[in-house]
Amino acid sequence: MSQKVGFISLGCPKALVDSERILTELRKDGYDIVPSYNDADMVVVNTCGFIDSAKQESLDAIGEALNENGKVIVTGCMGANSNDITDVHPSVLDVSGPHAYEQVVGAVHQHLPPKRDHNPYVDLMPPTGIKLTPRHYAYLKISEGCNHRCTFCIIPSFRGDLVSRPVNDVLAEAEGLASSGVKELLVISQDTSAYGVDTKYKTEFHNGTPVKTKMLDMCEQLGKLGIWVRLHYVYPYPHVDDVIPLMAEGKILPYLDIPFQHGSPKILKAMKRPGAIDNTLARIKKWREICPELTIRSTFIVGFPGETEEDFEMLLDFIREAQLDRVGAFEYSPVDGAKANELEGHVPDDVKADRKARFMQVQAEISKQRLQAKVGNTIDVIIDEVDDEGSIGRGKADAPEIDGLVYLNGETQHQAGEIIQVKITNADEYDLWGESILQNAH
Repeated sequence: MSQKVGFISLGCPKALVDSERILTELRKDGYDIVPSYNDADMVVVNTCGFIDSAKQESLDAIGEALNENGKVIVTGCMGANSNDITDVHPSVLDVSGPHAYEQVVGAVHQHLPPKRDHNPYVDLMPPTGIKLTPRHYAYLKISEGCNHRCTFCIIPSFRGDLVSRPVNDVLAEAEGLASSGVKELLVISQDTSAYGVDTKYKTEFHNGTPVKTKMLDMCEQLGKLGIWVRLHYVYPYPHVDDVIPLMAEGKILPYLDIPFQHGSPKILKAMKRPGAIDNTLARIKKWREICPELTIRSTFIVGFPGETEEDFEMLLDFIREAQLDRVGAFEYSPVDGAKANELEGHVPDDVKADRKARFMQVQAEISKQRLQAKVGNTIDVIIDEVDDEGSIGRGKADAPEIDGLVYLNGETQHQAGEIIQVKITNADEYDLWGESILQNAH
């Protein structure tokens, strides 16, 4: 019998990729991965440390694993400062920071040695390793860390400065995923547009062709795979303009996930973010001229220290003008170690909550109008799940788990991972309803 490991993965898609890699190594070493505390000989918890509520969720998960199982190893962003964990849960067996794959696997070996009869040639692994996403989409992590020092963020303190993966590694992984049946790649990092800055855009060879370690060059190559390629966490550098034509030509999805964070130059300066709002609006307009189907998703922080009612009104003006498709808003939350904690003019909680509600009300109206404009159009939809009531999928404008859905009521004949043409019949603030063209032909 193999040794059994339970695994809890918290936080963002970047942490999910770390979890996939650790699980792949453990499976290679002959461990079975099990879904319950009772069946596991040990539990690994991959933590998130981005904001205080995420830290609390991580501590609660560790506590539950200790109560239910007793043998717990901790890794991930919160583990970068091990005292945060051992002060609360001194009985954990080992603590490591993010992407410390070797340490995690080593700790599992130490506290739960693998059985000797494991044969790696018999326990075959898929060439892509273990994936925690459905079979038809996968995250492709292109770098670690970040060179920015945004005042609200502590990610560089535990994930370090930017370290880009060699582009030939990234492209080889992408090809492997595509050949294993993945239909959609979600490109992730802390800062996708900075890809290759640390290597001075070093040229590598992929299938005998020279390719620079650079966002545009990587996207050109990914665009040849014939599958959906979606860019996340794109910082609005000038060279982002260069990828818009690839989107217009259908090489990669017409989708940009850019965290703009605010609409007031004063607040953006306090955040240490680019502050030329007029320039940003002009660029969005130009992007849409080149690629009219472009979907822009963004996130914003309301109630940042020093935010006045006037600053907040500027933020509302910005989103009205920018007409962004998909938007998330967060109330500012102090994080231990973030520079923003030292700023003056902290906004009361009730004011933050009120501003977030007003912000989301304005955005819901924008989103509703933009989705309403799609009614009557035919779009490509990738099916995520099929049940007794019909099929649920996503259009090119929708990333999994964060954006909207397309509902095909009564259509149970589809398969997860299929890409079909759908005529949109209805819309609300966030989701679409439609009928597949094939369905109409019957």
